[in-house]
Amino acid sequence: MRALQDLRYAARGLLRSPGFSATVILTLGLGLGANAAMFGVIDRLMFRPFSYLNDPGTVHRVYLRTTYRGRTSTNFVFPYTRYLDLARGSSSFAAWAGATERPLAVGTGTAARERRVAGVSASFFGFFAIRPALGRFFGASEDSLPQGAKVAVLGYGFWQSELGGRNVLGEQLAIGTVSHTIVGVAPRDFVGISEAEPPAVFIPLTAFPLAAGENKTGDYWLKYNWDWISAIARRKPGVSEATASADLSQAYRASRSAARLINPAVLPDSIAHPVAFAGAVKTAAGPSAGLESRTLVWVTGVAAIVLLIACANVTSLMFARVIRRRRELSVRLALGVGRRRLAGQLFTESLLLAALGCLAGLAIAWWGGLVLRRLVLTPALSQSGATDWRTLLAAASFALLAGVLTAIGPALLAVRGDLAASLKSGPREGTRQRSGARSALLVLQGALSVLLLVGAHLFVQSLRRVRALDLGYDPAPVLMVRSDLRGQSLDRAELVRFRHRLLAAAREIPGVVAAARINSRPFGTNTTRLVVPGVDSVERLGRFNYQVADPDYFAVMGTRILRGRGFTEADREGSPSVAVVSRSMARALWPDPLGRCIQAFLGPDPLAPCTTVIGIAEDAAQQNLTDDPRFMYYLPLDQVDPSWGSQLFLRMAGPDAAGSAERVRLALNRTMPGQGYVSVQPMEDLLDRQRRSWQLGATLFVGFGVLALLVAAVGLYGTVSYDVAQRTHELGVRSALGARSVHLVGLVVGQAVRLAGAGVVLGLALALLAAPWIQPLLFKQSARDPATYGLVAMLLLGVAVLASAMPSRRAARADPNLALRSD
Repeated sequence: MRALQDLRYAARGLLRSPGFSATVILTLGLGLGANAAMFGVIDRLMFRPFSYLNDPGTVHRVYLRTTYRGRTSTNFVFPYTRYLDLARGSSSFAAWAGATERPLAVGTGTAARERRVAGVSASFFGFFAIRPALGRFFGASEDSLPQGAKVAVLGYGFWQSELGGRNVLGEQLAIGTVSHTIVGVAPRDFVGISEAEPPAVFIPLTAFPLAAGENKTGDYWLKYNWDWISAIARRKPGVSEATASADLSQAYRASRSAARLINPAVLPDSIAHPVAFAGAVKTAAGPSAGLESRTLVWVTGVAAIVLLIACANVTSLMFARVIRRRRELSVRLALGVGRRRLAGQLFTESLLLAALGCLAGLAIAWWGGLVLRRLVLTPALSQSGATDWRTLLAAASFALLAGVLTAIGPALLAVRGDLAASLKSGPREGTRQRSGARSALLVLQGALSVLLLVGAHLFVQSLRRVRALDLGYDPAPVLMVRSDLRGQSLDRAELVRFRHRLLAAAREIPGVVAAARINSRPFGTNTTRLVVPGVDSVERLGRFNYQVADPDYFAVMGTRILRGRGFTEADREGSPSVAVVSRSMARALWPDPLGRCIQAFLGPDPLAPCTTVIGIAEDAAQQNLTDDPRFMYYLPLDQVDPSWGSQLFLRMAGPDAAGSAERVRLALNRTMPGQGYVSVQPMEDLLDRQRRSWQLGATLFVGFGVLALLVAAVGLYGTVSYDVAQRTHELGVRSALGARSVHLVGLVVGQAVRLAGAGVVLGLALALLAAPWIQPLLFKQSARDPATYGLVAMLLLGVAVLASAMPSRRAARADPNLALRSD
């Protein structure tokens, strides 16, 4: 009953001060909304179990780690043979399952499209509490070596959107190179362990190599030369993660010993230091989390800082409100209201404001969450709404914490102090009370704002440097075309004729300036054993990637030949072997590279020919954007194998290659034999994926930094404005004693600048302390950049001057007559 009375009293008080209430609710709403939105993203990305996963606390993804020459490599994809070794060689797990995913052609004719296809072991479905929406799942007998059954379970979304949700059991569906019989449909929202788009189809793991058209279908379960399996395992009851990981490590070392019997080049354990462990099923929360996931963790901390700034702002406003009501509160104490009851009423008021702020924050989180989810999450992690019970619970927890934090200081101020002195005080008494606490809050707001703005500017600078990076080619007008024969058998001569026919068809398409066949696209480039006469152990210098392409490759890509020449039509089968090397590779290996010899072991032949270097090309980003140095060599496709070159690169006449993608796809599909198809993608899409982490960091840091600056500016304005209102008498007296308007303005502005200056100093110190942690997220940008620190300091001081401009004008107009008459 008393709580209800306190709630009614708090509501009436807030209704009497609509401006104060609206300011507090909006400020808390911004802070709470930012945190709720970020929680929704991080929760889906890292912590929320996959849909339907049974007892997720006992299920782990298996990770393998090796260390060589001081560099640690952690992987969660490995050969099928290693998957079998680990499952057989460990005793800490009750169940194992393997899974892999890849875009494969699904459907036939013009309806054929690349879809996400998941190959999963028959045991995979047992990890989930699911029943098929239609039909059945495949069993162990259909997922057996050497080759699984040609059956398929459809994803629910694919079944609804592409097949109309009709009964499709028993129908045939072309998947990759093989026709499969549909035996079931997975339930709604089931994505398995996919962190990309939801799989359209699930097929047996042992049937996947044939569907994917791999040339390893004959012995992939016997050798260790194809990394394609990801494994999950369920711990037995009573087995700890540490025990399970130790068990896995022992099985991993035994598996490496078995692999060494086949390939003596496998490094001994004393050098590689192999370790296996049971980690998070979601890779973003695991040991191999990428730069994007680590950036998001930092941004989550940024959102928490925004909430702290909002709480400091609201606490400062609450302090001002209590000081203004000090005499009223003292009267209530004199009339018999207990100090505990009075503090409880103030706590109730703060919690009510926090609850209303939470509602505003949820509205902000709903809208902001939609934006963040589109920016950050993949479709497989974006199945549920923008807000759900986990996000609501998190928002309520944040609101409760904010309510408590903003109530403690003002409540203590209200119930402490001399009651008699407060009752005897006049209207001007106490105008500067507790200014120290409020000033400290303003300094804290400023410091945290500086920290966020420094981070925002550093990420923006990183993104600018990434975008300005010299790639060694011009991706904007380039389309990438991949042809897939879908298992159609062509002998070598027929395949060569088909490759040339497809190239000729591409060159005839209006808008195509140049076209070239290649063997692999950037960021998926190959490496092989390389020998350079006169150079001992080339591998010690770094990774050397190769590209196999025809003579028009450099023209299509816009890669310049700096010395010597590129390939010509004369560089074909039977002619002397030639190569073009990148500038970095040339500098690392020879004083003068032209005419030198390299040996690239591309095939089974143990004797690689001596290939003469005929040209030096500018360095090009092939493995990733940050490759340094860029060791790359190029070989003529017709000399290596004319039947290679399943991909084409097309240089379009206009800058908008994406607008021509569908037109090119339709034109080239008419050239494909049988059920073959082509997929077309702008090369800029590859670059966008490579830049994504910096783009994400810049966008979110800037957004939250601007929000923090806005909240801090509002807090500074409110505090300065309140101080001017409380010091009207003092300012009037100063004016009566001869103070000029400029002096009164300087007094007010100086106070704001001093507070902002203290915040700048503290914020820059915090930024310097945080620099070692944020540096790995940046690209060729120092986390202790003096220019960034100086720019942010000037920005905050400028905001302080602007925030105090209007209150200082009121101070300059202080009427000395009113001040003198009041005395």
